[in-house]
Amino acid sequence: MEKSIKSSATQYGLYLALILSSFTIIGYAVYLDLFTQWWFGILQLLLVIIFGVVSAVKARSISGGFISFKNAFTAFFATVAIGIVIPALIGLVIFNFVDPEAATILQEKIIESQLQMMENFGAPQASIDEALKQMEEQGSFFSVGNSFKSIAYQLLGFSIVGLIVALVVKKTDPNAA
Repeated sequence: MEKSIKSSATQYGLYLALILSSFTIIGYAVYLDLFTQWWFGILQLLLVIIFGVVSAVKARSISGGFISFKNAFTAFFATVAIGIVIPALIGLVIFNFVDPEAATILQEKIIESQLQMMENFGAPQASIDEALKQMEEQGSFFSVGNSFKSIAYQLLGFSIVGLIVALVVKKTDPNAA
């Protein structure tokens, strides 16, 4: 991949990381309940996808309007990886080292909101009890191990989106041999 495409993908990744890190810091400092809101997760998901798509399209533009599947995917993935890993590490530091008590409070709020959502959807009490048991057995949502698992699952999920984006964005030069 060309250096300018890498620079562009890195730049978009850093912009995304800045936005998502700001959400984490503001949520922590101002309104911890923000992390329990369903729309907050959707907003973050959409931002990650939008930045990845914009990065892949920009990479095609930098390449003169033509880009291989591999380079389009790499531009998407590099942006997403940078944009996810940096805020995750910031959250890890905040909730494990700066203020572990906030992690405990937030985990309780998340469990409470998940159980409330299950009740609102009419889930049987046995299912709710089982979900509660699983969440309690999982330990801290913000532990180092769980944080790295979360990063890995997110990267895997966004990789699938990236493959689709790369299929759409790729464009072969008809004049190339």
